[in-house]
Amino acid sequence: MAMISTVAMDKKDCNENTKLESHFAVKEPYDECVVFRRERLIKTMTEFQEHLIERTNHVLGYHLNLNCNHLMDLSPLLRFHVNNVGDPFKESNLDLHSKKFEIGVLDWFAQLWEIEKDEYWGYVTNGGTEGNLQGLLLGRELLPDGILYTSRESHYSIFKAARMYRMDYQIISTLTTGEIDCDDLRAKLVLNKDKPAIINVNIGTTFKGAIDDLDLIIKTLEECGFSDNRFYIHCDAALDGLITPFLEQAPKLTFKKPIGSVSVSAHKLLGSSMPCGVHITRKRYIALLSKSVEYLATVDATISGSRNGHAPIFIWYGLNMKGYKGIKDDINKCLIRARYLRDGLRNAGISAMLNAYNIIVVFERPLDDEFIRYWQLSCVGNMAHIVVMPHVTTEMLDDFLDDLVRRRSVWYRHGNVQPPCLAEEIGFSNCSCLDHPKGLIDGN
Repeated sequence: MAMISTVAMDKKDCNENTKLESHFAVKEPYDECVVFRRERLIKTMTEFQEHLIERTNHVLGYHLNLNCNHLMDLSPLLRFHVNNVGDPFKESNLDLHSKKFEIGVLDWFAQLWEIEKDEYWGYVTNGGTEGNLQGLLLGRELLPDGILYTSRESHYSIFKAARMYRMDYQIISTLTTGEIDCDDLRAKLVLNKDKPAIINVNIGTTFKGAIDDLDLIIKTLEECGFSDNRFYIHCDAALDGLITPFLEQAPKLTFKKPIGSVSVSAHKLLGSSMPCGVHITRKRYIALLSKSVEYLATVDATISGSRNGHAPIFIWYGLNMKGYKGIKDDINKCLIRARYLRDGLRNAGISAMLNAYNIIVVFERPLDDEFIRYWQLSCVGNMAHIVVMPHVTTEMLDDFLDDLVRRRSVWYRHGNVQPPCLAEEIGFSNCSCLDHPKGLIDGN
């Protein structure tokens, strides 16, 4: 009977998938009348919009701010092709661009990260990965025989860049917080002191939100005998590049320190309907990548060449709508709600960690994959995390906690399976397993 039931279920799934594929198949317009075709397309788009609305209410595990209603004001621009091809600071023979908006955005971030207008260069990217690819390419061009050093909790794009650029690299250990272990960094620098160092510094790791100690990294480089011209630092600030500058006690991200580049994702804390980001570097470096393109009558220095011209407008509009105070208010609300979630998990006897100056709460991985998909959680090993973005309300967190506690009582009802020990992953004081039932709230 079980076999028959499984076969029947497989057939049902197959039929549903076939219907779904047919529903989204691209059909020749001449196979149906104009009226029916338009009705079919509108119905499909309406259903997809309803799907997005429902799923938006249950996005907890990813670095996305889904509060984007204000960007509906820009919908008339979608009928135009806007292409910011080439260097943002150079004109071309294509006038359908938004480079004035792009420069306005770049000036804002340059001021935020404390680099003078005549000393920086940058552009609006397709997101954090492109910003990292651009920054590490600059590092490699400046120091062709340099070794890349990055922590094991760095974003996957850092290792992608190493493969693409065929860079030698060293993976550095991390502390339980996810922060780079500078003792291990020192040991590996000493072993390779004859080669320049290209350092990826995480201003907020992807999973734990750990902020690498930039000042200690610079000190370690200097103590290991690396002068300024023998190291290049790229800061992957995908999320926290728009958080730490607004917090007085947070580590300072600034070009007044000997860093080479910073990248941030604009669709994360700020919010955007499309992935996008900002890359800033020192102007004197960019000549290494700049090439004249005759048929465009401009200079190209970017990874992507033709670039989304709508994205800078989205970022520019968001910055103008929110302003410095609005962004700071969003950050403070997220910080408060992150602590609220951490405390709620702890009070329910669930292992949880929240790093300082952070909005990412790490906790034990739920046992049910359906639950994980429903709440769209991100998981690594025995850990899951929630990123408390501006769209995440206290009500959403309460619904999540109630659901988790209710389902967890079923998962562990008979005692055959026990909650995982996360002491090694997040620290003994954050673990609430049977061996460490008295994890203490650290007050962050």
